[in-house]
Amino acid sequence: MRSVLIIETSTDTASIALAIDGEIAAEKSFCSDRRHNALLFQPLAEIIAEPGRQAFDAVFVGSGPGSYSGTRVGIAAAQGAALVAGCKAIAIPSILATPEALTGANCLACGDARRGSFWTAQIANGAVISDPEITDASGFDAEVSAARKMGITIFSMETIKGKDVHVTRPSASGLWKVWQNASAETRALWIAHPPQPIYLAPPHITPSKKEVFR
Repeated sequence: MRSVLIIETSTDTASIALAIDGEIAAEKSFCSDRRHNALLFQPLAEIIAEPGRQAFDAVFVGSGPGSYSGTRVGIAAAQGAALVAGCKAIAIPSILATPEALTGANCLACGDARRGSFWTAQIANGAVISDPEITDASGFDAEVSAARKMGITIFSMETIKGKDVHVTRPSASGLWKVWQNASAETRALWIAHPPQPIYLAPPHITPSKKEVFR
């Protein structure tokens, strides 16, 4: 892949990057509070206008878990850019694009799942080895305590109120490193699946109240 657009919007610190001939040629970052849809397009336009850019061979996008609205905005933008370029949009887990996960160390990624619940996921050798699981406060505290005793790196991509957990952020350039480090089998899996957010629970779909006439 000679030219790749990369979009990461799963946290309040978003970024867009361009990789050319295997190296990051440009990266733009911006901060927002649930307003990625309003702030995404200026840095996206700047990246697309970078000199030396060729037609995109692929568009990478972070799939979270993280801000549901932010992740959806990023995926929608990636799919639109891929459609225009006639290439593939490929989702990569955002939790792998943090500095901590990129070291290849054993990590416990975690976050606030709201309403008194939390999520955790295990990472090792730069890969997610257990999908995010929901737990209550006591279960979360026990898992974090056990991880600390084992010397496992613990991080969250957002501040968790009342919890002493290191906060970090993924980046677009981090997503590029994840792709470069991934095995051929892992890349094939990402390519095969249409981009969608990593759900902490099945997406809620409200049934239509309209009467269906046959």
